[in-house]
Amino acid sequence: MSGVTRSHPIKEVLGNLAGLKSSQIQSLERLYRRRIPVAEFCSHELASRLVELSSELRRQIAILVNRAGNVEYVIVGDERGVVIPELRDYPLGKRVMRGLRFIHTHLKNEPVSEDDLTDLSLLRFDLLAALMSAPGKNQIFAQLAFLATDQRGASTTLDPIVPLERIDLDCVHFIPELEADLEKAVRMAPKAMDALERAILISVTTSGTRQEAEDSIAELRELARTAQVEALDEFVQRPKTLNPRFLMGEGMMRDVVIRAMQRGASMLVFDQELTPAQMRCISAMTELKVIDRSQLILDIFARRAKTLDGKVQVELAQLKYLLPRLSGRGVQMSRLMGGIGGRGPGETKLETDRRRVRDRITTLERELKELSQGRDQRRKLRVKAGVPIISIVGYTNAGKSTLLNALTKSDVFTEDLLFATLDTSTRRLRFPREREVIITDTVGFIRSLPKSLLGAFKATLEEMRDADLLLHVVDASHPRFEDQITQVRTILAELELGDKPELLVYNKADLLGDMKKKNTVAFLKVRQSARTRNSVTVSARDRKSLKPLMDELQRRFWPEDKDVTPI
Repeated sequence: MSGVTRSHPIKEVLGNLAGLKSSQIQSLERLYRRRIPVAEFCSHELASRLVELSSELRRQIAILVNRAGNVEYVIVGDERGVVIPELRDYPLGKRVMRGLRFIHTHLKNEPVSEDDLTDLSLLRFDLLAALMSAPGKNQIFAQLAFLATDQRGASTTLDPIVPLERIDLDCVHFIPELEADLEKAVRMAPKAMDALERAILISVTTSGTRQEAEDSIAELRELARTAQVEALDEFVQRPKTLNPRFLMGEGMMRDVVIRAMQRGASMLVFDQELTPAQMRCISAMTELKVIDRSQLILDIFARRAKTLDGKVQVELAQLKYLLPRLSGRGVQMSRLMGGIGGRGPGETKLETDRRRVRDRITTLERELKELSQGRDQRRKLRVKAGVPIISIVGYTNAGKSTLLNALTKSDVFTEDLLFATLDTSTRRLRFPREREVIITDTVGFIRSLPKSLLGAFKATLEEMRDADLLLHVVDASHPRFEDQITQVRTILAELELGDKPELLVYNKADLLGDMKKKNTVAFLKVRQSARTRNSVTVSARDRKSLKPLMDELQRRFWPEDKDVTPI
C-alpha cells in the first residue's frame, strides 16, 4: 500500500497515529535518535525494536534511512501497509536512486509484496527491507529487494527470506556500485542523437476504433520527433470509462511509470488533453515530467516561431494554457511548464504567479491587436489593387511550403517534420499576359489543435478571410488522407471560412507508385477520391507536374484566356 501525502515537519512521526497513547508516540519519536552503522542496512537492535513496536501497536512501522545511517522518516501504517509521504528533502532529479533505504515491518510474516516492489520501482529506494519475527522464537527474519539492471533497463531483484544475522551486505560498497550500474544502463541505452528528452507515449480514449487510436498515437510519435523527444515506448488503452484522476486506471498508471523508470524515460506524454486536476494527480505519483498533446504542440510552436507575430501569438497561447494549471509549484516562465528540455526557474508564490500571467496576457493581447492592425492595412492595399489572393491550407506536413516554393521559385523553409512552417509567407505567382496572384502559405492544421492556439492564431489566419480561393493541399500518400481532409474542413468551419471556394490539390503523387505496388486498394482509393472531388494531383517536388494546377488556377481567375500556362 503506498501513496503520496504532504510531508510533515521533519522529526515528527508520520502516518496513522489515531488511537495511540502519548507514551507510544514518544517511543516512536525516539527511533529518530537511532543511528545505523553505515555499512549495515539495519542494525539487529533497531530491527528488533521495530518488530517489537509493530507487534505492540498492531500496525506496520517503516523507517527511511539515509546513506549516513540516520533515520530521516518514521511512518506508522495499518496492518496491511504504510503510506509513504512526499520525500521533498530527497528529490530524484536526474539521480537514478533516492539515497534512502526503506525498512518496514510485516505483521503476518508475509514476504515482500507486489505493492512493496512497486514502491521500490516508483520511488527508487536504495533498497527495501521487510522485517518479521519467527512465531514462538526470539529471532528476526528479513527479506531484501533492490533495483538492478537487465536488458530492458531497471528491474527489481528479490532475495529470499533469511535470518537477519545471515545477511552479509556492505552498504558502503554495494549501494554506490548498484547506483553506478543503473546510471551506466541509462547512459548506455540507445538514444537519438538530437533527442532532448526520452518519453513514454500514452493514449487513453473511449471513443473511436482501435485503428483510430493507433493512428492518433502514431501522429503523437511524429509530434514527439518534431519536438526532439525520443519515444521509448507506447501505451494505448481503450477503457469503458475514463478515470477522472489518472485518465487510465491507477494500477495501469503505476505500470506505465515503472516502465518509464525501466527504460530511463524522463517524461510521460499523453495524447489526450489533461485537466489541471489530472496533471496534478499524475505528477504526484511520479517525479517524471508530465505533458499532454496540447503542451507538446505549443512547445513545437514556441521553437518554430521566427517572426514577431508568431512569437507573440505562441507566448499568448502558452500562457492561456498555463493559467488554469498553475498550482503551488509556480510558473516556470523560461519554457512551457517545464516542457521539452528544461524545468524552468522554480517556485514562486501562486497568486503572484497568476497575477504576472494575467498581466502578461493583457500586454500580449494589446501587442497582438497592434500587429493585427498593421496586417489589416496591408490586406486592404492588396484587395484595393484587385490582385487575386490564394491561401494554401491543409494538414501539417502535407507539403504546403514545398508547393509554394515550387510555384513561386522561392525558398521558404521546408522539412519532413510536423509544423515545419509556422509563420505566414506571402509570394507573387505570375501568369502570362502580365497577370499575377498573391499566394500565402499558412500554418498547418492538426487534429485536436489546442483551442488556445487556434484562438491566438486567428489574427494570422485572418489572411485567409480575403482569399479568393483556398488551395487545400492533401498528402495523397497518407493512409488517413480523407480523415485529414475532414479535420481541415472542420477547423476552417470553426474559423468561419467553410464557405470559401476550395481547390483540392492531392500532393506527393511521386509516392503513389510505391503505394500501388504495396497496397493496390489504397492506391485505387486515392485515385477514386481525387476523381470524384474534382481535384488536381501533383508532386510539389516535380515542377513539371504542376502544369495542370496552373491551368486550373488560370481557368478559375481568367476563364477567357486560352493560353496554356508555362511552368
